[in-house]
Amino acid sequence: MFTFEGYEIKKGEGVFFRYGLKRGGEKFSFTEKITFEPARADFDRVSPKVLAASLDTLSLILGISYWKLFCPKELQLPRIALSRKQAEFWNTVYTKGLGEFFYKNDIDFRGLVNFPFTDGVKKSSAEETLPRTGKTLLLWGGGKDSIVSAELLREQSVDFSLFSLNDYAVQRETAKIAGKDLIIVKREIDPLLLKLNKRSDAYNGHVPVSVVYSATALLASLLYGYDSIVISCEKSANYGNVEYLGETINHQWSKSEEFEKMFRDYIKTYITPTVTYSSLLRQYSELRIAELFSKYPQYFSSFASCNKNFTIAKSKGKRWCGECAKCAFVFAILAAYLPKDTMVKIFGKNLFNDPTLLTIYRKLWGLEAEKPFDCVGTPEETLSAFELVSKRGEYKEDVIMKKYLSR
Repeated sequence: MFTFEGYEIKKGEGVFFRYGLKRGGEKFSFTEKITFEPARADFDRVSPKVLAASLDTLSLILGISYWKLFCPKELQLPRIALSRKQAEFWNTVYTKGLGEFFYKNDIDFRGLVNFPFTDGVKKSSAEETLPRTGKTLLLWGGGKDSIVSAELLREQSVDFSLFSLNDYAVQRETAKIAGKDLIIVKREIDPLLLKLNKRSDAYNGHVPVSVVYSATALLASLLYGYDSIVISCEKSANYGNVEYLGETINHQWSKSEEFEKMFRDYIKTYITPTVTYSSLLRQYSELRIAELFSKYPQYFSSFASCNKNFTIAKSKGKRWCGECAKCAFVFAILAAYLPKDTMVKIFGKNLFNDPTLLTIYRKLWGLEAEKPFDCVGTPEETLSAFELVSKRGEYKEDVIMKKYLSR
């Protein structure tokens, strides 16, 4: 049994979210802490109803990291009353958001997630409007996508700030180049979770972290006074990786257009219609984003898309590990628009001349059974990038390009 035990606001300290887990004769308690800047976060500017709805939303998504330890079928919400439609929303978020996790752990997810609801509960925030400020909050990863969004917003003369969940060097340095205020919210996971993750009977794997970012940004937008939340998700985030138990498993589901629309509607219906949520890049392909990014050389030495920058096991002193699918893909699409010497300077080496990446590139080309479980584009986008690169002839003697041309 898994219980969402609510939250406690301690002004000047943070918000504490609590969870309980029972498995056989074992009982576990977890507390996760979210810290906002005390001098700027104003809990009193938000109506109690809107604040509670936003905190409930964040509580429900933060719980996913603790629930997935053992995936108990019974869920308890003693402090939150969900309507049937809200429960359906969370059933979908947990099931599709954990699709990769279920697939890799060979878990039958069908009928597994059932959030309790109360018949007759009708929640609507239609009248819970807030004073409009005209300010936009851009989720900031310090990678090519969010940088392109920032520059597009600048061209449109939009008043915006940047948002980061936890403090990372790549985000701070690129924010400085962007010349925009960076709001940093700190997330502290209960250390017991990391300890239990090492048990042989506990499940480990991917969680829809973009939902966590978005829900935290929603609360931040309310506390700091922003009307609009902008994310940077492109068309190819809709493309899945593999079929499993009759469903398409998509590593990027929490970046997909399906989730974007669901969350936008959820905010409007159950939290407040004042705050909007949308992706500025949804119409663009990965190649188009790479082309746009290539016009901003001021970021070349500071940006990074490699996920190693945001993990416990960071690549020391390196922006790019040069070993993962994300690095391989970003190298390919940027090589379509940037000269070889610039690419080698950015990545620290020529990834097209690394034979250990051949299997990854074969997956990116669509020649293997499944697309890499990472935030990468479609096989068509990768192949198009290679076509553009091959026409320039700079990499014709490199091992990966030779394999591409002879595939």
